[in-house]
Amino acid sequence: MVGRFVSVLLLRHGQSEWNAVRRWQGLADSPLNDLGRRQATDASRALASVEHRFQSVWSSPLARAAETGSIIASHLGLDEVRVDHRLREADAGEWQGLTPDEIDLAYPGFLADHRRPPTFESAERVVERASEALTAIAERSSPDDGAVIVATHSGVIRTIVRHHGWVDERVPNLGGVWVGVDTSATDIAARFDLRRRFDPNGVVRTGVDAPGEDPGEQADQAQAHRGTQR
Repeated sequence: MVGRFVSVLLLRHGQSEWNAVRRWQGLADSPLNDLGRRQATDASRALASVEHRFQSVWSSPLARAAETGSIIASHLGLDEVRVDHRLREADAGEWQGLTPDEIDLAYPGFLADHRRPPTFESAERVVERASEALTAIAERSSPDDGAVIVATHSGVIRTIVRHHGWVDERVPNLGGVWVGVDTSATDIAARFDLRRRFDPNGVVRTGVDAPGEDPGEQADQAQAHRGTQR
């Protein structure tokens, strides 16, 4: 069967107030700051100049992602952003609201070893719910009407990237990855085709050294050898 691929751009939100002060966010609803709003506006201009047409914008329900999506949709002349709660950031458990220094004091060695506390949402659960959301979005979209933008979170993006064996890198604010979603695939492992990264021109690069960027469980660049074989 010929695949029915819908092109989806997974974008990380703009800089939030907690990003700026280096607090682990998780499900905390920290809003965009002024720089984050400017990043979203500048990314909109970059998106308007790419070769893709866009048909819709979806987002996580968290304010930093939803506002990013709304700014982009407005600049691209698209309808109101649609929200799917399965696109939310990974639950950081008791680390929510803490800085790296505070985590190191309470959990010595955890960050260095890429370990997470028991209440931290598992990578398997993040992949499961995010995959369900992306499949549902693709099923509601037509490949002929253009690509779909999904405003979400670095933890979600990196967990998906790692799950599919692609080279793992930190995702800057308004950076992301292009994904092809094949709604005809019955095997979920074959449903997603990670294609290339998106790093918009003209957007101030922030967030690559902020806490909460590493979803844990394996070191940066793990499984890189698998990604290079694609």
